[in-house]
Amino acid sequence: MVADATPALFRSFFLGGFECSTHRRRDGRRLDLLAGTRHDRLAAADYQALREHGIAAARDGLRWHLIEQAPGEYDWSSVLPMLRAAETAGVQVIWDLCHYGWPDDLDIWSPAFVERFAAFAAAAARLVREETVAAPFYCPINEISFWSWAGGEMGRINPGTRRQGGALKRQLVRAAIAAIRAIRAEDPRARFITAEPLIHVVAGTKRAARHAETYRLFQFEAVDLLSGRAEPELGGAADLIDIIGVNYYPDNQWYHGGPTVPLGHHAYRPLSDMLAEAHRRYGRPLLIAETGAEGSARAAWLHYVCAEVEAARAAGVPVGGLCLYPVLDYPGWDNGRICQTGLFSMAGPEGERAVFPPLAQELRRQQESMGRKSEHSPSPDPVFS
Repeated sequence: MVADATPALFRSFFLGGFECSTHRRRDGRRLDLLAGTRHDRLAAADYQALREHGIAAARDGLRWHLIEQAPGEYDWSSVLPMLRAAETAGVQVIWDLCHYGWPDDLDIWSPAFVERFAAFAAAAARLVREETVAAPFYCPINEISFWSWAGGEMGRINPGTRRQGGALKRQLVRAAIAAIRAIRAEDPRARFITAEPLIHVVAGTKRAARHAETYRLFQFEAVDLLSGRAEPELGGAADLIDIIGVNYYPDNQWYHGGPTVPLGHHAYRPLSDMLAEAHRRYGRPLLIAETGAEGSARAAWLHYVCAEVEAARAAGVPVGGLCLYPVLDYPGWDNGRICQTGLFSMAGPEGERAVFPPLAQELRRQQESMGRKSEHSPSPDPVFS
């Protein structure tokens, strides 16, 4: 096995991701998963729990719709306790600035959406700079690809349109570009991740092969637009790409127009190959920005993903982190069903959370395994800024 010289991106290789979606459903109801899991009120205990399990980095979110309830007026009362709790616990946070939701007075299709988001991002960067010490990390817009499909193509979440996925994707890219530039003007130290689904689409028949491959390649379109690799008139540029974050779940491989390809099936593509393809395409370090499974599959899924990450790293693919997502059980988007995906449960009456032992044990095994490997690896060069 090749010695792993992957540069360290975060304070710990494993991160904990807090579900922070704030979109409106098809029926108009707004979700707020930070409130739904009580993480907004229990952040100090939640960050400390991460540290107790050897995790010193996280993904978390700022709720734009709560912060900017009037144009250009920002109420940071929902943010400051979380910022300060993370600092106290020594947890490095990647802050999502827009996780599917926006202020009610804004038209997402308008130029004002881009302008207001950039101004909000700059204001958030000023606050984070004032409240924290280390260089900050941001995910400007979470899952542009999924959002444009679910909200623009299928009408499942806001803005609730159909056959407008391409237009929504480009509007979100414009906003992300503006936000990155605005943040860098406020804090040149800032680092950025993307968070886009990593998928594989299998042709069930020879006739479907071209369509399956076209669909598969759509997974790269948002980052291609952001980087200026495609449609540079949108304002994208190579320097806007920093860390390539990919989201990978058990249902991320399927037959074109058909069911999910099960893990272990001959048509199932190894995750390590998919990571290598993403790295070849962009030449940037990678982060597994989201991964997890539900119920009893949690530990086995982490075991599989870590094995594939190790294979990718041994082949020279710089995977610098893996985020357990969501790290808390959470109420499902559609019906409030408690989705048991987390290392930690929903909070009890006194704010207590139970640990899911099989996942905790597998996490510990993987941390120990990676720790042993790093002891015999050469010191990495610093990650580029």
